[in-house]
Amino acid sequence: MAHSSRVTFSSAAARAAVVDDDDFDEEPGEVIESAPPLRVGEEREIHPSGLKKKLLRAGRGWETPVFGDEVTVHYVGRLMNGSKFDSSRDRGDPLTFKLGNGEVVSGLDHGLVTMKKGELALFTVPSDLGYGSVVGIQGVPPGADLQFEVELVSWLTVVDICKDGGIIKKIMFSGDDVQAGDLDQVTVKYQVRLSDGKLVAESPEGGSEFYVNEGHLCEAFPKVLKTMRKGEKAVVTVQPQYAFGEHGREAENGFQAIPSNAVLTIDVELVSLKPVVDVSGDLKVLKKVLRSGEGIHRPKDGEAVRIRYTAMLEDGTIFEKLGFDGELFEFVIDEEQVVAGLEQAVGTMLKGELSEVTVKPEYGYGNDETKRDLAILPPCSTLIYQVEMVDFTKEKEPWEMSGPEKIEAAEKTKKAGNDLYKIGKFKRASKKYEKAVSYINEDEPLESGEEKLVKSLRITCWLNHAACCLKLNNFLEAVNLCSKVLDVEFHNVKALYRRAQAYIKTADLDLAKLDIQKALEVDPQNREVKSLQTTLKQLQLENNKRDAKLYVNMFASTRKDTDVVLKRLKVEKANADEVQAMEYEHSASTEIEKPHEEEAVGDSGVQIMEL
Repeated sequence: MAHSSRVTFSSAAARAAVVDDDDFDEEPGEVIESAPPLRVGEEREIHPSGLKKKLLRAGRGWETPVFGDEVTVHYVGRLMNGSKFDSSRDRGDPLTFKLGNGEVVSGLDHGLVTMKKGELALFTVPSDLGYGSVVGIQGVPPGADLQFEVELVSWLTVVDICKDGGIIKKIMFSGDDVQAGDLDQVTVKYQVRLSDGKLVAESPEGGSEFYVNEGHLCEAFPKVLKTMRKGEKAVVTVQPQYAFGEHGREAENGFQAIPSNAVLTIDVELVSLKPVVDVSGDLKVLKKVLRSGEGIHRPKDGEAVRIRYTAMLEDGTIFEKLGFDGELFEFVIDEEQVVAGLEQAVGTMLKGELSEVTVKPEYGYGNDETKRDLAILPPCSTLIYQVEMVDFTKEKEPWEMSGPEKIEAAEKTKKAGNDLYKIGKFKRASKKYEKAVSYINEDEPLESGEEKLVKSLRITCWLNHAACCLKLNNFLEAVNLCSKVLDVEFHNVKALYRRAQAYIKTADLDLAKLDIQKALEVDPQNREVKSLQTTLKQLQLENNKRDAKLYVNMFASTRKDTDVVLKRLKVEKANADEVQAMEYEHSASTEIEKPHEEEAVGDSGVQIMEL
């Protein structure tokens, strides 16, 4: 929409103003962001170089454009004496340009980033942000300050997706708050055209459905979709390196051929998306949300959930269907009552949510052939569950409980941990002990008579948790937990014993020795501690033998190296002596023969030396 007579269009002075303005530290709009909003009729300086803004009519919403956006404005430009030198209103044609691109004087760029849609403002632009010392067009004198009455009609957000100009997205209609992710399943409508407007590809009427990370159409498409929100519409310009490059594409699958080095324009709409969550963190348990749930709470470990689900193999064979005959299927999170993948996925669901969960064998039935209600599952089967979270029992949070309730909950959870420990479920037992302690936090005020009970309960949980950590080879955490106990009871034999066990495993034998000595001072006849002391002595003996052998080898190696050096020095000395002797003999021989040579020279008339 260029027009040669428009003073706002790029000129050397306008571009220079933009470049010079980079010297300022402030970002556009920074001055007014911390200031109260302008009231209609109020004027304020909004830039350090003296740019002023007077609000004539308030805009709508709260968003403002940023540099890089494409804005459409009406404007009237005047000199400070009121004489008009340019007006889009007189032409009946609003001006569209890219902010911060040097297409208008710098003062307008900086003023527009403070405006809301529909806003009308008067900007007083100092010469430095206008045309500077050069002669402006249509009678704008050098060094003139200017005034622009500007209405922000609309703007489009422009995104340089790869930051290299290869994929430029212009947002025509903003979507909602749900943004597409790499794993999500999306439904997209699109039309692909060449530079001459020729249509070369188009989605079906209802849109194409696919997973973002699987790609579609061309390399640029997934990159674009990961920047879009549900309901968003955009126009995307794709350079050849992100499309089909120098090879182009032959006609196929109903799409027309695309020539070499073609620039594509894609009209795209993200119709819908189904978020996919990597539940297990290794892509082996994926949850695709088919219907969003309500609220923000999800079930925690130990809470009972009530669900209905249909379970099938990848070929569609249904092997289980529960919760559809009037009675919901109920299980407790973290009690291993269902396969691990389903349990983990259900733990991420909201009330009312409907999801499809894909479980790889590692989180399902593994390598075993398994008989279920409606079918026999082959080994290494991938399982697909369609699950609805109907409800779950939310436990009270610790802050919602009275003192006796906290103690009761801690006792109950500790007992559950003990039961798990007895059957070798050490990891789950650890979580129970940790949860039990969370009910009786040290910072919580206690009523009279509860302190002793809580202290004993807390110590027991720490000790049992430490025992689990030893079983799980988590020795540093075992040391940490035992140290907590010893901070409260410095003479606790179990804590000293278990910390010594952990120190031995981490090869901190001196620290282990100190803990064993302290434990035996308290309980000299303790069999377990004495046995650990024997183990420690054996380890120290083995270490000493190993160290001694190492030192012997080191000294032997050093001695051998020394012998080699001495031998080499002797050989070198002998060789040096031999060379010196030879040089001496040669020197003596030369001195005897030399006079004859000189005499020979003297025969020619010059005798150099005498005998």
